[in-house]
Amino acid sequence: MSIYQPDKLCLKLLSGCFLFVLWAGLFALICPAMYLDSQRLHTLAEQRYGRPGTYAVDCWFSLQQQCAHLPVAQQLERVNTFFNQRTRYVDDRLTWKQTDYWATPLETLGLGQGDCEDFSFAKYVTLHLMGIPVEQLRLIYVRARIMTVEGPQNQAHMVLGYYPTPNSPPLILDNLIEKVLPATQRSDLFPVFSFNTQELWISGRTTSAGNSLSRLSNWRDVLRRMHEEGIN
Repeated sequence: MSIYQPDKLCLKLLSGCFLFVLWAGLFALICPAMYLDSQRLHTLAEQRYGRPGTYAVDCWFSLQQQCAHLPVAQQLERVNTFFNQRTRYVDDRLTWKQTDYWATPLETLGLGQGDCEDFSFAKYVTLHLMGIPVEQLRLIYVRARIMTVEGPQNQAHMVLGYYPTPNSPPLILDNLIEKVLPATQRSDLFPVFSFNTQELWISGRTTSAGNSLSRLSNWRDVLRRMHEEGIN
């Protein structure tokens, strides 16, 4: 899975991602490892989403407890299946009346729906809470070749990549398919750029997160809201 220069379709996404990394770099310095305020999350789930929300959050807590000591391969499979089976794909314009909105894991769990970014971000947070270092996780913007009634189409899409080693092909967690596969077996995905809460990768180059927070973004906002909800 090689990274190539973004085309016009992805320039807007790249701009947003860069702003995210600027904020996330500082966030990572302040909060080097995530932890859960389970009581706060449970209370918020009940207040916002009622019984379905609290049930979803309880299942999420149970998933983390059950998988905490499993081999990484099993953690990836369980987390990918958990969100793929429990979450409906719904466009942001229908869910949030916005063209681009990043939901927190609580929002995705409570509503039981989200778009590809929400799937990927929830999986990223869950695996990190299980103990997988962010250095081995990347959110990857891709162009996905999808079959439609009009034939194959390229669509902007996001997946989560797990890197066993810095130079190995990532294992891909994707809401489009149930099985976690190496990137070398996903010929339908064409990566554009990737990032985590520390760095941004474009065309194989690493760009360290900066310290300019002068512009707001959806990326900055989702980290702030996640922090306020009890994922610190």
